[in-house]
Amino acid sequence: MNQQTAPTPGDPDLKRLTAGSVKWNFIDKVSQQVLYLVTGIVLANLLSQEDFGLVGAILVFQAFASLFVDSGFSYALLQRKRPTHLDYSTVLWFNMGVAVLIYIILFFCAPLIANIFQHDQRLIPLSRVLFLSFILNASSIVQVNRLMKSMDVRMVAAANAIGLFAGGVVGIWLALAGYGAWAIVWQTITLNGVKSLVLWCTSRWWPLLKFSSESLRSFFSVGSGMMATSFLNTVFQNIYSFFIGYRAGLAPLGYYTQADKWSKMGVTTVSQTLTSAFIPTLSEVQDDPERFRRVSAKMNRCTSYMIFPLMGMLVVMAPQIFHCLFGTKWDLSVPLFQILLIRGIFTVLNAAYNNYAIALARTRLVFRMELLRDGAALLFLAATYPWLAATDGVDLVWGIKVLLWGQLLASFITWVVMIYKTAPLTGRRVTDFLLDSLPYLGLTLLAMAAMYPLGLLISNPWALLTVQGLTGVAVYAGIARLLNSTIQKDVLSYIRKR
Repeated sequence: MNQQTAPTPGDPDLKRLTAGSVKWNFIDKVSQQVLYLVTGIVLANLLSQEDFGLVGAILVFQAFASLFVDSGFSYALLQRKRPTHLDYSTVLWFNMGVAVLIYIILFFCAPLIANIFQHDQRLIPLSRVLFLSFILNASSIVQVNRLMKSMDVRMVAAANAIGLFAGGVVGIWLALAGYGAWAIVWQTITLNGVKSLVLWCTSRWWPLLKFSSESLRSFFSVGSGMMATSFLNTVFQNIYSFFIGYRAGLAPLGYYTQADKWSKMGVTTVSQTLTSAFIPTLSEVQDDPERFRRVSAKMNRCTSYMIFPLMGMLVVMAPQIFHCLFGTKWDLSVPLFQILLIRGIFTVLNAAYNNYAIALARTRLVFRMELLRDGAALLFLAATYPWLAATDGVDLVWGIKVLLWGQLLASFITWVVMIYKTAPLTGRRVTDFLLDSLPYLGLTLLAMAAMYPLGLLISNPWALLTVQGLTGVAVYAGIARLLNSTIQKDVLSYIRKR
């Protein structure tokens, strides 16, 4: 493979490649969200709560298996300035070898997985087929990595879109044909298989029939560190599904899976968008304490201006959203969705505060705060676990609500500690941080108060959803304008300019 001279920071080629990479990454994310949304809505209407619970139970194990397949080496390839053909080939063969080995282990462990979740024998064939998807995914990791490294992500976006479309068609067709949970399984297999096929058919790169242990060892320091971080994140993304499925059953897990999926679409998107936008700016002013203080204050207010009304209005509109999309089928998911949205406020605020520490290279503080968050989550998980399987008459998710209220309290405690630890870094006081958010919390509560009574006057869910949304935006933005909000002026100015 020919080695090319890397562009320098001021090189027009680097600017062009970066702009193109940003554009196609944006297109990729938007297309994925749209396709996930459409397919998710259709499948949620066609399949049962237990179908989603069955697949949700398997995905807990698949998440950890996929983590070990890559072992963080894809991050090491991106970090390396000029990886060689042998480097890429070695990581590919390693990924494939580990994927096959783990699949064999999980194939024979499928009965044990079924035993964990109330001895449901349907999990055995479902898991043995679904686990094939991480072998297919392992085959495409290096291809994606190479394109990202060269900032040519058009084909990554195309492969993701084609895979999602093909998977959606297969999943919906099987759901209509009455295949239940198998529709989700084959949707996942098709998605990963088509994505990998597109990347290999369009790539001009083929691996060497060589494996270098020396090359692999050179990636270990970066790869192992990223794997440890990913492992911690994976644990807390899947631990709730595991215990809900084990303790409460597959049908309650199905309700939780739907609530978690739809809440994450908003929370994760806002958090990632703010992080990608804020860190470069903060890094530019890290050596000027006064400017850093002013910029961090503005970012606090901007984050609060967006996250409070978004989550607050969604909490009020949650029943109408679910009724418009799914009828009354997923009503038990609605309160779970609302609690997760409120917790999402603290998730986004904590991510924003982390940006200040990252920009100042205080990564140890970030790690300690991650340990605090995880420790608090575990503590409240243990405290609420005895009630996890409890029901209140016909309410199958009463115990899950207890669990999520405990997790919300853990997130609140983490937020309070993070303010005390982060405020001094920015040269500001704890009360300053609180005053950054309180006005927007107050505006949001007023907007929610105006939206809620409309449910007593309008019965049609589509009409109610529309009127509530317009009312909430009008009240929030109208009062902010009367108060001459500088942040609102800046946001509107930015939107018009873009």
